[in-house]
Amino acid sequence: MSRPRIALIHATPVAIEPIKEALAATWPEAEPINILEDSLSPDLAAAGELTECLTERIVDLAFYAQKIGSDGILYTCSSFGPAIEKAAGLMDVPVLKPNEAMFEAAIRRGGRTAMIATFKPAQASMEAEFKEEAQRLSPEATIETFVVEPAMTALRAGDAETHNRLVAEKARELSEYDAIVLAHFSTARAATAVRSATNIPVLTSPDAAVAKLKRLVASGH
Repeated sequence: MSRPRIALIHATPVAIEPIKEALAATWPEAEPINILEDSLSPDLAAAGELTECLTERIVDLAFYAQKIGSDGILYTCSSFGPAIEKAAGLMDVPVLKPNEAMFEAAIRRGGRTAMIATFKPAQASMEAEFKEEAQRLSPEATIETFVVEPAMTALRAGDAETHNRLVAEKARELSEYDAIVLAHFSTARAATAVRSATNIPVLTSPDAAVAKLKRLVASGH
């Protein structure tokens, strides 16, 4: 059997390394294909909302991924949930939003989830996505978001150490939550530091997404 080809669609370069590591650790049989379109995030920030044009661009990337023979598609940017849902409805292969598997796992852990984000424009769509999952799994579940924008600034400047420290410092302030989720694929690199700073279970999107996509591809969707 040939290796399953998995298209990884990125809107920022900082998301590439975390998902590469997650795939290597838990699904080394997969063949990852990176598709980077790094004008998406700044264009979203400039627009202030997910426009029809941005949605079309997200969908176009899925069609490209399918055209190159992908067995599954995983988007790694957390700001484009509704557009990814539209793409998923048009594809013949499994398509995952970056955080759906992580949110499922968090909701199953209990009623209160804290989310640490580093990219403010992603907050609204991610909270909406969490609430959609909660309606399906546990309607009483809640999420509270803490945005640490200086961490993303540091990471984009190549300073991962400062990024990880700032995210961990925010986690250390949190209490009385059933789980902490690290909002973006890029934030997953702080997982070790965060787990050292808190006793609350910490979930990351790359690991959860890989596990779910592996199941979907194996089952034929």
